[in-house]
Amino acid sequence: MHRRSFLVAVAILIAAPLVAEAQPAQRLSRVGVLAAGSAEEATNVAFFERMRELGYVEGQTVVFDRRFATGRIEQLSAFATQIVAANPDVIFAPVTPAALAARKVTKTIPIVFAVSADPIDAGLVTSLREPGGNITGIINMNVELAAKRLELLRQVAPRISRIAVFSNLDNVPDRQQVNALRDTAAKVAVAIVPIDVRTENDYNIAFERPETQSAHAIMILPSPLNIRFRSRIIEFAARHHQPTMDAEDRGPREGAFMSYGPNWASNFRQAADLVHRILKGAKPADLPVEQPTKIELVINMKTAKALGLTMPPSLLLRADQVIE
Repeated sequence: MHRRSFLVAVAILIAAPLVAEAQPAQRLSRVGVLAAGSAEEATNVAFFERMRELGYVEGQTVVFDRRFATGRIEQLSAFATQIVAANPDVIFAPVTPAALAARKVTKTIPIVFAVSADPIDAGLVTSLREPGGNITGIINMNVELAAKRLELLRQVAPRISRIAVFSNLDNVPDRQQVNALRDTAAKVAVAIVPIDVRTENDYNIAFERPETQSAHAIMILPSPLNIRFRSRIIEFAARHHQPTMDAEDRGPREGAFMSYGPNWASNFRQAADLVHRILKGAKPADLPVEQPTKIELVINMKTAKALGLTMPPSLLLRADQVIE
């Protein structure tokens, strides 16, 4: 019996390498990334960090096909075509223009967005509960939060009656937010003045326009181009003694007066979880569009003091972050 056991053990040892060689190599997941911003943005970094936490190590378990438009939305269409040609398992297209560009090229490859203001109005999904089609993601609630941002500005500066909004009304999310702002502003006798920006030079022109210089406050919508040139908007506003309201916490960190909105890095991490579920077999049509897990109020007190604004103690208590 001992001799028989020994021979069996030897046979197993000899056969093991042959079995291992016969097994096919593990297939790597393929994820296309169609981003309107840059690779260095904290939000995009957060997405890749979360993917790694979920076990997706580039070159070992996943291949990322990355395209970054760095604020040049006109490049998204060509990038989307390139990504789809590589036939990925899923496409991560964080913002509405990117998701729309991907959707025009494919109706079958799953697409996940991270910060869409109103994906139904944009034509990305048929409903939040049952998206249908090949797209799902996270809403940023910027349309719903537009009224709150206006309220917060007026709580600190009640005499505000004209707000300049840097926007591109051909961009669906911008148009949605400007319309929401107008609806709310009309009820409190505040004029919303859209400042059209589509190229870098448009900002130079906008800064010279009387309606921009005479505005009582500036609202920065979270479009790819505004994100790219946010610091210039903030510098302009500081020179003209105008409080700035941003949708992202990065605004106050760069000198804007205040921000109110979802934590975008958290949204991108949340979107990574959806990508993971799809890679494990879930269908976008069956994954309800999710809401942000964090809505934050951030106040830059240094900017408030420079503007001569007195902050209500109740507002400071509500703030998630106060930058001194």
